[in-house]
Amino acid sequence: MTSSDRILIIKLGALGDVILAMPHVRRIVEAHPDAQITLLTAPGYADIVATEPGVAVVAFRRRGFLEMSRLLAWLRRQRFGLVYDLQGSLRSRIMTRVSGADRRVGRRVDAAYTDAPAAAGKRLHAFDELNRLLDCAGIEPATPQLQLDSGASARATVADWLQEHALQDERLVLLHAGSSERWLSKRWDERHYLELARLLEAHRCRVVWIGGEAERELNRRLSAAAGLDATGAFDFRQLIALGQRAAFAVVSDSGPMHILAAAGLPVYAFFGPTDWRRSHALGQQDRVLTNPVPCSPCHLPVCPPEKRHTCLDGITPAAVLARMESDGVL
Repeated sequence: MTSSDRILIIKLGALGDVILAMPHVRRIVEAHPDAQITLLTAPGYADIVATEPGVAVVAFRRRGFLEMSRLLAWLRRQRFGLVYDLQGSLRSRIMTRVSGADRRVGRRVDAAYTDAPAAAGKRLHAFDELNRLLDCAGIEPATPQLQLDSGASARATVADWLQEHALQDERLVLLHAGSSERWLSKRWDERHYLELARLLEAHRCRVVWIGGEAERELNRRLSAAAGLDATGAFDFRQLIALGQRAAFAVVSDSGPMHILAAAGLPVYAFFGPTDWRRSHALGQQDRVLTNPVPCSPCHLPVCPPEKRHTCLDGITPAAVLARMESDGVL
């Protein structure tokens, strides 16, 4: 096998971005049916892409000089002939350049790349940015549809959990009140979430609070007053399976937003500090929840006190419920 038959795809994170890139990875695989393709990602996302046909997954621990040095040495040894950098960060650009590949395709013009699209002229959704990368490489654009299979094992685990909690026949609504601890500004006020949960349960829905360690204490407080705490109960594929059993979800701009969208679930998502036009879950743009104010989007991880978090706190539970009733999900 020559170097031209060895292809590297780089997509390191974050969770939502990895999920959004899966249709583009499939397009690259389809465009190179006889090549040996390696997908480089972070360990936390390896399970997401492990079942993708046509790619061998390599997980890279992104922290530490020693780990980076080892990876760069590995890249040189692989002798890739073609690199698709779907990440576009400084780290991934260094990786792309060090690979020594004859052809290097990136998201925007940079010395690391031999091929990249010209500046777009306006801010695009991340999915559309990657389609521009495919276009400059002569590959058909990806269709904006996420199709991630939960798998039989995950579906069985969720079925057992639902039976254990006597939820098999209930109308489930999934609420994710948290966010990355680095992005506290993305969180809707927990008092609003609690009031919404009570309103939903008054409409004969069963609220399930989802999330990981970052949400454990938050979900404990919320579930003590309404709904069921499922913090840490499900892995990535099990959360897809749970989403397939639910009626809809209400979430922050977060990884779970993209996971649940990939389950085909209606997902209502709060956007204030970040730009929904760039980051909304695919197919969910009509379910974005915003309160337009002059300072939004600010892209600040913590809202300045004088702004009073009006971009999100100005959205009332009653308004969210009315939106759902208007959409016919209640």
